[in-house]
Amino acid sequence: MKKLIIAAFGAILFAASCKNSNELNITGKVENPGEVKKILLYEADSLVDSAFLNEESEFKFRRVAPDANFYTLVIGEKNFLIIGKNGEEIDLRTNYTDTTNTYSIEGSDESIKVQTINTIQADFGKKYQELQQRYASEVSRDMSKKDSVYNALMPEFQANMDKYSETVFKFVEDNKDNLAAFYAAGTIDQNKYELELLKYAEEIKTKFPKNKAVMLFVAKMDGLKPVSVGQQAPDFVLNNPEGIPIKLSEYKGKYVLLDFWASWCGPCRDENPNIVKQHKAFVAKGFDVLGVSLDDNKGDWMKAIASDNLNWKHVSDLKRWDSKIAALYKVEGIPASFMLDRSGKIVAKNLRGVELEKFLAETLK
Repeated sequence: MKKLIIAAFGAILFAASCKNSNELNITGKVENPGEVKKILLYEADSLVDSAFLNEESEFKFRRVAPDANFYTLVIGEKNFLIIGKNGEEIDLRTNYTDTTNTYSIEGSDESIKVQTINTIQADFGKKYQELQQRYASEVSRDMSKKDSVYNALMPEFQANMDKYSETVFKFVEDNKDNLAAFYAAGTIDQNKYELELLKYAEEIKTKFPKNKAVMLFVAKMDGLKPVSVGQQAPDFVLNNPEGIPIKLSEYKGKYVLLDFWASWCGPCRDENPNIVKQHKAFVAKGFDVLGVSLDDNKGDWMKAIASDNLNWKHVSDLKRWDSKIAALYKVEGIPASFMLDRSGKIVAKNLRGVELEKFLAETLK
């Protein structure tokens, strides 16, 4: 008996010593795979391998990964994100018929942390879906109450989003030395956490110098610095519909909303009545708006200005997404706006709805 115990202990030591530190092993099992026969493996955003399920519905991948990186296992219509590096033996198990995408994972602390973030997303996502269902249900009963229902539910929606960002950002703060935190940071509301994410980018750029996704994020944050809150807004000159040049610096001495919009942008047009309302309420107290259109058709642009009663100055180079001013301000989607103080400094971004009214009421008393 003693010899058997010693032999078994020796076998365990031998197995441990044979672990390949120059290789990443990813194994898994898919219960009830149905028609799924092949598993795909992506490294970052590139397909790097595939494997067929064996008779026990198991699969295995072997990769050389000297640095930790993101991998995605594509199992039918389901995706599972993991983080792996050489020396790790990651094992993922899931039931394909489970609609909640529940899975177990072992062999990688960072992959387990990713699972934690996914759970947080799911929990807050349930609240979001509940609000959507409440909105749809109430509006279906009376379409005339569409706006009032939206306004009533929006504070709950925003509170849910804010709490999610707060929860995830704490996770980022607690896990700065791993890629799981980077993955989590990518789900945070960039508008509200811009300064924090700029700081985070500075902290991680030397920790993951070979990771493509991290370096792209760092480059993006570096590009945002000149137009982040606290910076002087870059000056520019652009023509109004009559061809008269308008200079941003002419607005110094006022609080000005630099509003990027377009006639073809539905959300922009939906927000316009609120901007009109706030402009009327605060223009006498030193508030103004400068509209920068991403239109490419002058007629559509002018028609929208008149239709929406936008009684402030407007400029455009009529180049849509090729607009140099949109590129200067790193605008990747509209509506987008920058609130400038009397000195021309950016003091807030993307204030809409009640947030715009609240800011103006508190600032221009």
